[in-house]
Amino acid sequence: MRRHQAPLYRLAVRVLDDRQEAEDVVQDVFVTAWRRLPELRDDAAVGGWLYRAATNRCLNRLRDRRALPADAFEQLPDPRPGDQPQRVVEAAAGVHALAAALRGLTPEQRAVWVLRELHERSYAEIAEALGTTPVAVRGRLARARADLAEAMTAWR
Repeated sequence: MRRHQAPLYRLAVRVLDDRQEAEDVVQDVFVTAWRRLPELRDDAAVGGWLYRAATNRCLNRLRDRRALPADAFEQLPDPRPGDQPQRVVEAAAGVHALAAALRGLTPEQRAVWVLRELHERSYAEIAEALGTTPVAVRGRLARARADLAEAMTAWR
């Protein structure tokens, strides 16, 4: 289960935009998994179960607070010695614009986008994590991409 801790934490931070809340979600998921360990016999299924539990807890927390706070992309990579200052500033502004656009998505669209684009999960894995169908995942992802493309028009 340890190998799942860092990816689950990254997922929760990106969906929730709150490191402390992400830590709480991951801890809750692992406590629940520990309690349900006898039921989780299939090692291959444990990863999927953990992702589903973490995603559902994140979505529940988003629904509870109904607003998305500061961006999940606050840690920008350090500029390299040869980078031009203007490019560094532009890149940071682009990341902040993307974070703002992500906050405009519904919690479900945002979760689908994060799982697909940042965690490179398959449609089937995302559907399992969200308790829906791959067709619904495709629809939500298409809508999320369209909304993000519209919001990011100035950055093209």
